[in-house]
Amino acid sequence: MILENIQEAKKSSKKRKFNQTWDLIVTLSGIDLKKPENRFNVEFALPEGRGKEFKIAIFADAVFAEAKKLADYVIRKNEIEPLAKDKKKVKKLAKEYDWFLAEAPLMPLIGKTLGPVLAPRGKMPKPVPPKGIEPIVQLIKRSIRITLKTSPVIQIPIGTEDMPDENVMKNAEAVYNFIKDKLPKGRTNIRNVFIKLTMGKPVKLEMK
Repeated sequence: MILENIQEAKKSSKKRKFNQTWDLIVTLSGIDLKKPENRFNVEFALPEGRGKEFKIAIFADAVFAEAKKLADYVIRKNEIEPLAKDKKKVKKLAKEYDWFLAEAPLMPLIGKTLGPVLAPRGKMPKPVPPKGIEPIVQLIKRSIRITLKTSPVIQIPIGTEDMPDENVMKNAEAVYNFIKDKLPKGRTNIRNVFIKLTMGKPVKLEMK
């Protein structure tokens, strides 16, 4: 049934000149978002990936050589403070790159100098160990951020139009189950689940 819902959503959406994104929309009920324990902002690795490459920047010194091979942009320790003086450039980087990683020892310096720009944008780096960062980078490349704050609606990208429908379905089911397990009353807190393409109409998903 879920696969049929996805195919219906694709069929009802006009073909566009760009590769549209699949969004999963989960509306909630009976949950008090004034309670901090009911809110969350977490990373989740999609089983079938996002369908497009994320841009990753890494703050690195000890793992500079490895980071250079894996990341789209690498920032050395001695570049952090000069970079912080150019807020316009930091804002541009925050907008251009999807994920930031950093060697753990660099985190205090990054927090002090770049935190005022990166933190409000949800772009503070994820700490990584001093070696063997490739598995973390590969995991991040298929991860999304699932956020529940003040509005009882969660909307997240789970794929792209050119992905096989079966892969979109697997991602939708995985995200739904993850959200369900995070809610205080589980399925009872979920009112409806919809899926839509960027420019398409939402189609209700029949989830268990």
